[in-house]
Amino acid sequence: MWQEEHLKWLNYKDLDHNLYLELQTKSEKELEDMFYTTLSFGTGGMRGILGPGINRLNIYTIRRANNGLAQYLIHTYEEKDLSRGVVIAHDNRHMSKEFARESAKVLGAYGIKSYLFTDLRPTPELSFSVRHLNALAGIVVTASHNPPNYNGYKIYDEYGCQYTPRYADQIIEYVNNTGDIFAIKTKSIEELEKKSLIEYIDEDIDKAYLDLVKSITINKDTPKPIKIVFTPLHGTSGYLGLRLLNEEGYHVFPVEEQMINDPNFPTVKVPNPEEKDAFEYAIRLGKKTKAELLIATDPDADRLGIAVLHNADYILLSGNQTGALLIYYILNEKQKQNILPDKGVVFNTIVTSDLGAKIARSFGMDVISTLTGFKFIGEQARYLESEDREFVFGYEESYGYVIDDGVRDKDSLQAILMISEAANYYLVNENKTLYDKLLEVYEEFGYYYEGLKNIHLLGKEGQEQISRIMDFFRNNPLTKINNHPIVKIEDFELSERYINNKVETIDLDKSNVLKYYLDDESWFVLRPSGTEPKLKIYAGVIGLSLEDSVRKVSELLDSVNDIVRKVD
Repeated sequence: MWQEEHLKWLNYKDLDHNLYLELQTKSEKELEDMFYTTLSFGTGGMRGILGPGINRLNIYTIRRANNGLAQYLIHTYEEKDLSRGVVIAHDNRHMSKEFARESAKVLGAYGIKSYLFTDLRPTPELSFSVRHLNALAGIVVTASHNPPNYNGYKIYDEYGCQYTPRYADQIIEYVNNTGDIFAIKTKSIEELEKKSLIEYIDEDIDKAYLDLVKSITINKDTPKPIKIVFTPLHGTSGYLGLRLLNEEGYHVFPVEEQMINDPNFPTVKVPNPEEKDAFEYAIRLGKKTKAELLIATDPDADRLGIAVLHNADYILLSGNQTGALLIYYILNEKQKQNILPDKGVVFNTIVTSDLGAKIARSFGMDVISTLTGFKFIGEQARYLESEDREFVFGYEESYGYVIDDGVRDKDSLQAILMISEAANYYLVNENKTLYDKLLEVYEEFGYYYEGLKNIHLLGKEGQEQISRIMDFFRNNPLTKINNHPIVKIEDFELSERYINNKVETIDLDKSNVLKYYLDDESWFVLRPSGTEPKLKIYAGVIGLSLEDSVRKVSELLDSVNDIVRKVD
C-alpha cells in the first residue's frame, strides 16, 4: 500500500530537508500519485516530476537507479573492465547537476570510475563520449523537452546507444532488488577525487565531438550567404551549436534571450521545437534580420526543429518533412560526387512517414523500420558493423536525426549542420528555399503527410485509462474507418501481424503499439508514450495534393480520436 511507503519516507530521520517540507504540503491524492508505483524505464529512460516519493525524481530514486546500473555492470563485466568507467553528462534542469554527481557517488561506492562533465552538455555528445573514451556505459540527466518540473535519467551501453529492452530489463531487475532505498551506499565527491574515481572532462571531448560533426559536410566549398537564426531554447546546445555554425562560416544570429541556461524556460510555454510557440522569439529575430532559416533545438539538444522563410513568411516544417529533405539532399549530393555507398541503409521507425523511405529506395538504399525510440536505430547501426552495408541516415518523426553513427542517438548538432548546408546549397545554386525543394520532392514522390494527436491522461487514473483504451482496440479489432477497410493490423505487443485472415510473426522487440493500415495507403498508430502521461495517435496518408493530404490526415485523426473518447 502506498501509505506504508509514504510513512517510511516521512519517518526517515535523514530525509532531505526540502523533500520533507514538500511532503507536508501535499493532498492525499497527490501523495498517492507520489507513492503508488515506482518510476519505470520507457522509450527514453526514466523520466518524471521532481519531488519526494518513489514515483518522483529525487536523490534517492536517482541513487536507486544507479545502484541497479552498478549491479548490472559488476555482474556483466569482469572486474578488470570496470576501470573503463561510466561517462556522465547533464542538462540545464533543476537538480540535473546534483543528480549527475549523485550518480558518480553511487558508482564510486562500487569502485566504478566516472568521467564527469563539469557543466551541461548535449545528449548526443554523451553518446559520442562513451565510445570515444571506451567507457562501459553512459548516463545523461535530462528530461528533454518536458515542462520545468520534470527531470530524467537515461543510460547508454558501451556502444553509445540507449539500452534496449533486453538489457534495460536486466538493469530494472537489479533496481527492483535494491532493497531499502535509504541504505544505498555513496562516497563523497572528495573521496572519489582522492581515489581517482572521478575524472572531469570538457574541452578535449568537445573538440573531438565537433570534429565528428563537421566530418558529415558534403559541399564544404559552397559560398555561405545564408542568414540563420539559432536558439537552444535555454538548453545545452547554446555553446556548441553556436560555435559549430560560426566555425563552419555561417552567418548566424543567436536568440540572446534564449541563450541563457535557465531551468524555468521563461520565454516559452514548453521548450519543444515541435511546437510553433517555441519559435516566437526566433521568428521575431528572423524578421528583423531577414534570415532565411530558423533553427531551434530542445534543451538536451537531441531534437531539431526548423522554420523556413518562404514568400515573406516563416513556414515550420515537421520532423517528417525535414527528414525527407535531409535524405534527398544527402543521397542526391553524394550520388553527384560518386560517394553514395552501393549498400547503404536508411533507418526510420514504424510511425515515420513513408516519404523518406520512398526517396531512399529510389537511390538504391535499403530501408529498415524499427520500433519507436532512437535506441532501436542505434542498435541496428551497431549490427551493420559486422555486415558489408553502410549506415547512411537514421531518423524519426519526432524531430530526431543522425547522419554519422559515431553518435548512436539522435543528434541535433549533426542536423543543424546538414540542414544549414542544404538550405544554403539550394539558395546559392538554385535560388530556392527548403520549402521550394520540399514541394519538388512532393511532386516527384507523392504528397505524403502525417499528423499526431496527443491525449493527455495524468496520474494513476490516466495510466489506467490508457490501458483500457489499448485493451479495447485489441479486443475489438476495427474492420473499417472513414469508409475505408482495414487491410492489415500489426500488434507489436503480441508480435503479430494480421493480414488476409492470416497471422504472421513480427521480428521486433515487444512494445505496446498497434498499427492499422487502410486500403488507400493510409495508416494510423496507437502508442502510449514511454516518457510522458499521454496516449499518442499517429496517422499518415497520401493525397492528390498537399491540401488534400492535410485534410485526409485531419479526418483520420479525428475519427480515431472519436473512438478513443468513447472507451469507458
